[in-house]
Amino acid sequence: MAEEVERKPVLETVQAEGTDGDCVTFVLHDEDHTLGNSLRYMIMKNPEVEFCGYCITHPSESKINFRIQTRGGIPAVEPFRKGLTDLMDVCQHVLNTFEASVKEYKAQKEAEMD
Repeated sequence: MAEEVERKPVLETVQAEGTDGDCVTFVLHDEDHTLGNSLRYMIMKNPEVEFCGYCITHPSESKINFRIQTRGGIPAVEPFRKGLTDLMDVCQHVLNTFEASVKEYKAQKEAEMD
């Protein structure tokens, strides 16, 4: 029988004792600056976010600590989810535009060959 490998969670939350949900640190495993910086940018566009930043704990670890602090009593998880959704939408738009351009380029090259 094969041993079951324990999978660590992709996302954890860390919250200081005695605080409400408006200031939370999200720990994202197996991520780096690629996601951290783009997600921080998307979240900071939200006017309800007072602070958003991330750090990589150590170069040999592939995880980031992502901190969000909101104003007005809004839970930090809401702008986090919205930021992820908005970032996915932007990435999908870039992919669709790229694929359309490749298709157009190939069609143009085929027309030149005829």
